[in-house]
Amino acid sequence: IVSALQNPSNTHLLANRPALGYCPPQEFVKLLEDSLLAVRNRLSTFCLILFTQVAPLKMNQVKTTMCGSCSNENAFKISFMHYMQRLRGERPVTDEEATTCLQNESPGSPNLSILAFANGFHGRSGLGALTASSSKVAFKLDIPAFDWPFAPFPQLQYPLEEHVHENRREEERCLAKVEEILESRKKSDRPVAGICIEPIQAEGGDRHASAEFFRRLQR
Repeated sequence: IVSALQNPSNTHLLANRPALGYCPPQEFVKLLEDSLLAVRNRLSTFCLILFTQVAPLKMNQVKTTMCGSCSNENAFKISFMHYMQRLRGERPVTDEEATTCLQNESPGSPNLSILAFANGFHGRSGLGALTASSSKVAFKLDIPAFDWPFAPFPQLQYPLEEHVHENRREEERCLAKVEEILESRKKSDRPVAGICIEPIQAEGGDRHASAEFFRRLQR
């Protein structure tokens, strides 16, 4: 990190850090492609981990943000935009949508939501991340929140190998509740556009479940 800071070729990036999102240098995309999006061949395991592609499989883009809360806020916005683009299809944005979005009214500002899990922590630097969090009263008291739902997260029993059946039932219970919420919100015209799930949550602790649980959430 010190070497990167001392490298003269990075000086303008550091000086313009607050404006990278609005006015990135011409080579910024190339820098991302050669670093965060690159898969480097290295002999040591450490270097393989360090330089392995950051973008998830089948995704070829990455966006840098300032913190975890910012990452979640941007993920929420991308989820909303993607949901509406799929719903809108090839139809252009209407004058009504363009007008009402500036007034925080429908249809320009649709009544979409993010589903999160009870007792999770996803940041407090924005109202979206704070709405999706439910870990501490001190973080949320007196702060307005969006109408977003919570689902129960599996409470696994340990050792895992001794509680296979109990844990499977617990995960099925939580998945069934997720399905119930998705259907209920859709019927009440408050559809869920995305699901927020972070296995490692800093203040929220680690939220462990089986790989199958996370795969079924993706589906």
